Formats: sequence, structure tokens, C-alpha cells
Amino acid sequence: MNYDHILIRYGELALKGKNKRIFLQQLQQHIQHKLKSFKQIKVTQTQGRMFIILNGTDPEPIFDLCQKIFGISSMSAAIKVENEEEAIKEASLYALNQSTNAQTFKVVSRRVDKTFPIRSQPLNRIVGGHLLKNTTGITVDVHNPDVEINVEVRNEGTYITSQVIKGLGGLPVGSSSKTLLMMSGGIDSPVAGYLAMKRGVEIEAIHFHSPPYTSDRAKQKVLDLTKKLTVYGKKIRVHLVPFTKLQQAIFKEIPDGYTMTVMRRMMMRISEQVCHERKILSITTGESLGQVASQTMESMNAINAVTNLPVLRPLITMDKSEIIHISETIDTYDISIRPYEDCCTIFTPKAPKTKPKRDRVAFAEESYDFTPLMEEALQNIEEVVISDEEEESSTRNQFL
Repeated sequence: MNYDHILIRYGELALKGKNKRIFLQQLQQHIQHKLKSFKQIKVTQTQGRMFIILNGTDPEPIFDLCQKIFGISSMSAAIKVENEEEAIKEASLYALNQSTNAQTFKVVSRRVDKTFPIRSQPLNRIVGGHLLKNTTGITVDVHNPDVEINVEVRNEGTYITSQVIKGLGGLPVGSSSKTLLMMSGGIDSPVAGYLAMKRGVEIEAIHFHSPPYTSDRAKQKVLDLTKKLTVYGKKIRVHLVPFTKLQQAIFKEIPDGYTMTVMRRMMMRISEQVCHERKILSITTGESLGQVASQTMESMNAINAVTNLPVLRPLITMDKSEIIHISETIDTYDISIRPYEDCCTIFTPKAPKTKPKRDRVAFAEESYDFTPLMEEALQNIEEVVISDEEEESSTRNQFL
């Protein structure tokens, strides 16, 4: 006897009402995509449950991959048997024996198939008695057991599980449309992308680079960070915007205190144009309220004024230690701290305004026509498509 299924629990998705089917299809497709190298397995749905049929495949590498899939709340290796008392007792005993160092247990039965003749509470006693009779040194503890044997009697068979492996929760990537992530290369923005993906959002990324002030290694850092995020989704398209001429003009023509705000407004305008072209419905940033001068309430108000798109800020209430903790968990921290600076840090003004006024920023911008430089930047965007398998690059000239 061996575990032959993995039971997938999807928590929050069960509450989606009439849209539940769409969310579950997204989850099933994502699982199938991540497990496509395992030719023997099959992903199925039945009566409020999702199963991975192993067909002899070792479940451990499957668990490793599924723990990085949003939408899965938890998983368990399962044995499927006929809806027959003796088969259920023997499979339950096998599950208990597979639980190492277990001193106490509890049996929890659920009878989905109402034609099965034994109700849940009597079945608990029958299975529990069989386990006590056929083991030594193990007792029942209904309040705080070392292992819980779950017996789920369904129409197509009975599934016995014990160990529960926690998943990421959230919603399947792609179930909440798409956003454009402003990826700087620092610690915050990849964490913001990760948290957006947890809510089912598919991401594309945009990065502004200013050669020769920023190096190719700074650009590569952004691509490496993006690759880390593909572990939790599928392919991610990165838009690399040449920002040197526009940035030089900003720091030449705009009063020093407003250069950072104007630079962020130009980035927001360009990002909005990319969103319109790619049919993306929002922009996501790694901003945390009060962390730096451009992230005060007044700065955000002045920067947001140039776009009608929603701006998502998943980190808005977090402090730096919380953000760093997540970045370490998702394995982006060591990449983010590589000593290759982006254009925001290279061109930092000496005394940026922390409370810029919308009207004064707009007045400062009126002194120079930045439109031709914005159009040039848009025309020369390079696109790189990153997946967890390969990397493709193509230059785009679609903003004419």
C-alpha cells in the first residue's frame, strides 16, 4: 500500500459563489503547468475537492512545487480505497504507521457519500478501535493529537490522509487580471510583486535604466529578481525603458527640490502608456508610507495626479523589517542588495521636497516640453520575457 493521491485544499476559493468554477480552472491550469515535467500525474476535480493522481510518482517533489502555487491553502498525501469498512481500516493503519514519532492520534471522518451505511461518529470509533488494537504505545487524544487521521468517504471512493502540508493560500495567479509592476531592483518592488501575485494578479514589470550612469549589471539584477517571481506564476514580460535623456533633462530643467517628484511622474506617465498598449488595468509599486521622500502622502498625491489608473501599493503599511523578512522568504533579498544602483539612487537630489504641492510640481514641469523625450523612450523600450525555464529578448518600436 502506498499514497497514490495528493489532496489539494483551496480554502478561500470555496467562498467564490458563482465565480468559483473560474477560479478553480485557473488553479488547476497552474498546477498542471508547474507539474508538466511529471508525465505520469493527472490533476482532477470532484465535488469540492482537487486531487493530483500520482500514478507511482514520488509525492515529495510534487509538494515542493505546489507549495509555491497561490490558491492552495494546504495539501495532504492520500490513499484512495473502496467505500468498504475493512479497506478503510487498513488504509488508516498504514497512514498512522507512516507518521513518525506519533504517540497520540485522533480519527476524523466525513461522510460525503450519504449512501455509505456507517455514519461519521460510528466510523470514527470503528477505525480508532482498529488502530488501537494493531499498534502499541499509541493512545487516543481528541484534543491535541500528534497525528489526525482523516477519513473522507466520497462517491468515487474513500480518501485517507494524515499529514497536512501548508500552502501559500491566496488566489491563483491570473484570476484577478494584470498589473504593471514598477521594478527598481531594490528590496521592496519584488516583494510588492509577490504580494500582488498572491491576490491572483498576473504581473508584467517595467524598469527604468540610465546608461552609462547605471550598468548592465543593474539591469541584469532586475531580470534575476523577475526570474525569482516566475516561480510563483508563469512568464513575466519585462519592459526596459531607456531613461537617460529624460532624466538628464529633468535634472537640468527642474528645480532641485522637485526633480524626484517630476521623475516619478514621468515614470508613471510612461508606465500608463505601456499599460494602455498591453491592456493592463493597474500599476503596482513597492512604496511604503513615509519610507523615503517620494513616499510621503503628499508625494504620492502629486505623483498619482498624472494617471487615471489604479496604483496598487501592497507594502503601504509595512515597515522595512517586515519587507526584508518577506524578501528573504522568497529568496530575492540577496539579489536586491547587490551593489549595482538604479537610476533613482544615482540621481537623488540633495534636498528633495517631502511635501510637494500638485500645482507647484505642474508649474515646474511647464517650463520644459518633455513630450519628445518621453516618446523617444517609449519607442526604444526593450522587452525581455522571463520564465522559470528560459529567457527571450526582443526590441519593440510600437509607440509612434
